[in-house]
Amino acid sequence: MLEAPPNPRRLSGIFCPNITPVDDQGRVDEERLREYVDWLIQHGVDGLYPNGSTGEFVRFTPAERRRIVEVVIDQTAGRVPVLAGAAESNVNETVAACNAYGDMGVAAVAIVAPFYYRLGSESVHAYFTKIAEQVEVDVTLYNIPMFASPIDVETVRRLASEQPRIIGIKDSTGDVANVLRMMAAVRPIRDDFSFLTGWDASLTPMLIAGVDGGTNATSGVVPELTRAIHRHVITGQTSLAMRLQYDLLNLFDQLLAIGEFPDGFRAGARARGWELGPGRLPYSTERSEQIATAQPSITSLVNTVVQRVRTP
Repeated sequence: MLEAPPNPRRLSGIFCPNITPVDDQGRVDEERLREYVDWLIQHGVDGLYPNGSTGEFVRFTPAERRRIVEVVIDQTAGRVPVLAGAAESNVNETVAACNAYGDMGVAAVAIVAPFYYRLGSESVHAYFTKIAEQVEVDVTLYNIPMFASPIDVETVRRLASEQPRIIGIKDSTGDVANVLRMMAAVRPIRDDFSFLTGWDASLTPMLIAGVDGGTNATSGVVPELTRAIHRHVITGQTSLAMRLQYDLLNLFDQLLAIGEFPDGFRAGARARGWELGPGRLPYSTERSEQIATAQPSITSLVNTVVQRVRTP
């Protein structure tokens, strides 16, 4: 097993934003979740990230979200760190979730900027400041402008300089130049601040640029691939990493194109033998047919990618 070089920042490697298994009644399938966690760890993820976008956190109740994290923490049993998604619909509930997850033993929590109502940078700064001053667990910012208020470079710099509880950012824009601006603004003042990319299409370029790792949806389908890319980059084998990046890019694009997000990633997991259920949203006949039609080609593609990782 390759080891990452010493890194003063707190979070590094590939954290899997795991799919949340559900049964035929739409309930969280805890037994299957435990089995899936074991498989992900055995196949090389560096951490787990329950209640992320791929885990469809907004489609579960606060009690279910807490239980999902509790199960993941229990099943990991200290083998890998857990970064728990802790976003709720308001500050008070988010603080309560953060402290609950801290008590469970997570390494840190990830909090998306306010969603539904899109806020300006001063309001985003105030939001994270209030949370950071009330929680007893390390916080990672989560920048995903397609779903929530954006977190700009100056806001990240200010929060990093003012709030020691805020220890990193997950950026899902795929914008390498903007992440470089964030690193240039923050690293001179906070060497312990982690940068993680959540956009699989630019994983290798982001790692080469200097981010510490990723929280990548495809790691829940082909954890071997994202791990290999990360290890190749940190050991200086960037040409090998880029060869695998093209496979990752194609797979990521194909999975995104199926049904409604994250249907394609559930289909990808199914290709690895994991029936994790259909998710929580009602499925139209058209959507179900699209997924079923795409499944054979996705299974073939996933198997090809896995074989390519195993045969450098």
